[in-house]
Amino acid sequence: MKASIGTRSVGSFGVVALALLGVSTLSAVTPAAAGGQNAEVTFTKDVAPILQASCQTCHREGAIAPMSLMTYEDARPWARAIKEKVSTRMMPPWYIDRNVGVQSFKYDRSLSDDQIATLVAWVDAGAPRGNPSDMPPPREFADRDRWHIGEPDLVIPIPEPFVVPAEGANWWGDFFSDSGLTEDRWIKAVETKPSAEGFPVVHHAVTRLQETEDADTGDFLNEYAQGKNGDVFPPGTGRLVKAGSIIRFNLHYASIGKETTDRTSVGLTFYPKGEEPEKELFSRALAQNFDLDIPPGEDNVRHDSYHPFTTNVRLTGFQPHLHNRGKRQCIEAILPDGNTQTISCANWDFGWHIVYNYADDAQPLLPKGTFLHTITWHDNSSANRWNPDPRNWAGFGQRSSDDMSFTWTSYYELDDEEFAAAVEERKAMTDNNDE
Repeated sequence: MKASIGTRSVGSFGVVALALLGVSTLSAVTPAAAGGQNAEVTFTKDVAPILQASCQTCHREGAIAPMSLMTYEDARPWARAIKEKVSTRMMPPWYIDRNVGVQSFKYDRSLSDDQIATLVAWVDAGAPRGNPSDMPPPREFADRDRWHIGEPDLVIPIPEPFVVPAEGANWWGDFFSDSGLTEDRWIKAVETKPSAEGFPVVHHAVTRLQETEDADTGDFLNEYAQGKNGDVFPPGTGRLVKAGSIIRFNLHYASIGKETTDRTSVGLTFYPKGEEPEKELFSRALAQNFDLDIPPGEDNVRHDSYHPFTTNVRLTGFQPHLHNRGKRQCIEAILPDGNTQTISCANWDFGWHIVYNYADDAQPLLPKGTFLHTITWHDNSSANRWNPDPRNWAGFGQRSSDDMSFTWTSYYELDDEEFAAAVEERKAMTDNNDE
């Protein structure tokens, strides 16, 4: 592995699946054959419960999906599209490679093999309605102002509503709001989100904690991007918000053909006063690559970048960050002894900025001296539906038509004694599973 930051190669990508500190890789997952279904599969009895659980949050009137799947009449015209999207695992959006790396996650929105087989069998049978008495009660939803982390203890908006014109260039800017805190508080959940009207024009919103508006840097708080919800921290971890903190909102707005008003805000959920978590959780943009070279018309353009960990860490979450020409990203650990271990790979869809939160018993344990190796592929060909213009070269930049390559990584640090204990616990768990 001799690639350095900024190198690129054009060709197919292949990643060797390796065990990760006692976490075994899984074999490829293929949807079960629809022909294995014995009883008739109907919408009311079999399909509606799957759509309610996994699809209707987005596929309903006023939500972000292009069509509703709330009723049989809604879903029936889209039967073939449903089969195609679920059988190729394009929907629900969950793009982790199921063949390599860690496979245990919290908040996994993907469908099981049996659920996919059920939907495929329903479509192949002609998408029958079934007995109306089998239909489950309609699912009820909160309105778009609902917070994914639950009602926050404190909501801090940008100072004034911001009007995005109907037509205009992309706009970036910083807004500053006083947190109003008079004492230090630890938070256990955070969410940044646009207002109900404004969400279509907000490309991203990054919030940071600063002592003053003039401070050169600030501690990362949270990010909103299309398809992303809030962050609920693992038990025993949190982030400190100091008294008098200023919240800096860095916003990227894009016009959508009509004048739109937004007032993005950030919501904080606190630990009880006087209670502190055992560990401070960090979420940081690691292995940033500012030297991207993506030639026009080319696919599978690879770049490599690295981040050194100088302390022992426990990774809790991984989120790729690319732009329109992104295709795939993998992270692997280059351990101090020179061995490498694949942690995660995920295909990329610009419409879904997904945080893949590792299950507690599968969170990667990395000793100090480990390098996090981020491998990213871009697709600048006409086959990429997000590509604004395959005739143009692309490099690093802030616009959506430019591109990026880094990994939002969530982790907390362990001292040597804690790390050794965590490794022994993981080894014992693995040994028990093998028996």
